[in-house]
Amino acid sequence: MGLRSKPKGAKDSGGEVSGVVALAGNPNVGKSTVFNALTGLRQHTGNWPGKTVENAKGEFIFNGRKYMLVDIPGTYSLKANSAEEEAARDFICFGGADAVIVVCDSTCLERNLGLVLQITEITPNVVVCVNLLDEAEKKEIQIDFSSLEESLGVPVAGISARSKRGLDILLQKTEEVVLKRGERKTLPVLYPAAMEKAINFLTLMIIPKTGERISARWAAIKLLENDREAIKKINDFLGFELDDEDTMDSVQVAKKFLQENGVEEKDFSDIIAKSIVEAAEKISGKAVKFKKGDCFERDRRLDRIFTNRIFGIPIMLLLLALVFWITISGANYVSEFLSKVLFSFGDFLDDCLKSLNAPEWLDGILVHGIYRVLAWVVSVMLPPMAIFFPLFTLLEDSGYLPRVAFNLDKYFKRACACGKQSLTMAMGFGCNAVGVTGCRIIDSPRERLIAVLTNNFMPCNGRFPTIIAMISMFFAGMSASLSSSALSALMLTGVIFIGAAATFLVSKILSKTVLKGVPSSFTLELPPYRRPQVGKVIIRSVLDRTVFVLGRAVMSAAPAGAAIWLLANVSVDGRSLLSFCSEFLEPAGRLIGLDGVILLAFILGFPANEIVVPIMIMAYMSKGEILELSGLFELKELLVSNGWTVWTAVCAILFSLFHWPCATTMLTIKKETGSAKWTLLAALIPTAAGFLICALIAVIAKIFA
Repeated sequence: MGLRSKPKGAKDSGGEVSGVVALAGNPNVGKSTVFNALTGLRQHTGNWPGKTVENAKGEFIFNGRKYMLVDIPGTYSLKANSAEEEAARDFICFGGADAVIVVCDSTCLERNLGLVLQITEITPNVVVCVNLLDEAEKKEIQIDFSSLEESLGVPVAGISARSKRGLDILLQKTEEVVLKRGERKTLPVLYPAAMEKAINFLTLMIIPKTGERISARWAAIKLLENDREAIKKINDFLGFELDDEDTMDSVQVAKKFLQENGVEEKDFSDIIAKSIVEAAEKISGKAVKFKKGDCFERDRRLDRIFTNRIFGIPIMLLLLALVFWITISGANYVSEFLSKVLFSFGDFLDDCLKSLNAPEWLDGILVHGIYRVLAWVVSVMLPPMAIFFPLFTLLEDSGYLPRVAFNLDKYFKRACACGKQSLTMAMGFGCNAVGVTGCRIIDSPRERLIAVLTNNFMPCNGRFPTIIAMISMFFAGMSASLSSSALSALMLTGVIFIGAAATFLVSKILSKTVLKGVPSSFTLELPPYRRPQVGKVIIRSVLDRTVFVLGRAVMSAAPAGAAIWLLANVSVDGRSLLSFCSEFLEPAGRLIGLDGVILLAFILGFPANEIVVPIMIMAYMSKGEILELSGLFELKELLVSNGWTVWTAVCAILFSLFHWPCATTMLTIKKETGSAKWTLLAALIPTAAGFLICALIAVIAKIFA
């Protein structure tokens, strides 16, 4: 990637890469922070969707030598039961890494050592990086690194990646492993005597075939486990069939010996896993000392509150409401200021073009069409994003978001879906396209597809302004008072609760019809609660999320602005195409409690949901340009004068929640599923739900009118 980091002692050689280093580790051990500290490449440090599912690469230079660092997916094991595990295993085994840095969490070393022991079965070129030493010190945990090195047979370095403490030692040990690769012999996990004899017998039989290209001991274990996927990858890597007739005869001899000694073939993998756990426990028990009796008691006390069966969900909803309240309260003032500045600059551009005698149509498309739509999108979308994303990232950085997944897991199980879907739902708050991409972490293709098809039930940042405006104008009052903004936040939380309920319901229906199946199990680690790094969170959320999502919305809104201006200014028989279209849609709009203008605004808002309200304003005022209104009072007067009632507002809110995905999300769904059929279904499902619900509301409105 050409990005470099210069730790102490580094020199810029500008030469060829001296070695490829893989960066492995469990989720939530700070692996991405280590990656960033070594390479200088900024990357989100969470372990959730879209971050480390694909390999990230960077360069670092140490002692005048350049190294390529490959950040492989965070995983708990190399059994290859998921896409992450398979990618991690394949790169370590067959990716040509000269060394593997395995990042461990110093506060829960025993659990992390299981992965270390699995990797040392594959390659001796390992460096164990014990991260988060600052957290261990706070919990008064002492680690004997010499004992770890003696027990594992590989170098061990203790670091704190956040403060870059100990990185020089890590780099020094990594360089030694790269330069002397193949010379070190690791201490293998010792299995029961009969299994060791069988593994050693088979290892000696196949080592003439494997040579030094892969670990013959690891290949022997895979053959005895009958791991067909791993064996196929080994064959592809070697270029010949390792499991030929001679080898399989030896495998049968080894299995017969195991059976004679009481080890059944079906129990072999379980005994392997149990032996690794016991070895990790023994090594950790020797090297780790706890000064306090139970340093995790604080986390357990908090979990008894946040994951409580009774209080967990209400607390989650209250926290969400608090985030929305802060977002709404803070965004109102900034949006108003940005709107005035941007629209004033638009007037300046208008005057400039007129002074240059530019054609009226060019001035109209560029300023009154494209620029004013962009000005509205930026002024409405940027402030809430700039507040919402950092707040949401703070919850993630503190360790709370995995508790949300834990609380919602049982509900997804009842819907025959995967609990990881709760994480992709949370990502949908920022952008549904990001949420759809995040569905990659769901291993089951069936459950991944369910998550993709239902992600649009979570309102994205582009739909929040419309929903908030309707709530403020017709239900919560338009004052800037504490009670008004608090009520808006609570009602917005209620709308999201409706979206979540729809997600569960539709997931259940899909699981019982076109996507039948049973829910899968998955490992969900609850990381320790940590004090968020506020400065880094703000920078990360602004750069990685706010600017990214805003840029994508602007790219979609610009051509839409030109198209909308043309529809509003091209006339037939003295009437604009916009009015023709709205009249054509009037019957369908009335059927669902809206009108033709509202329905047309949602259709033309397909490129970017942020422009729905501006289109309504343009159509209602019969103007050929996006207009700036002084505030919600003026907007409400405009809507009421065009026949809006409380029931219209209810239907507008629900249709904003339940309608087709935006263009960016649709393209993302097509890319992720590779199917036009599933992409179309992803649009039809929420749209059908929106029409049915709004039609029901319209009937109720007529009864009570």
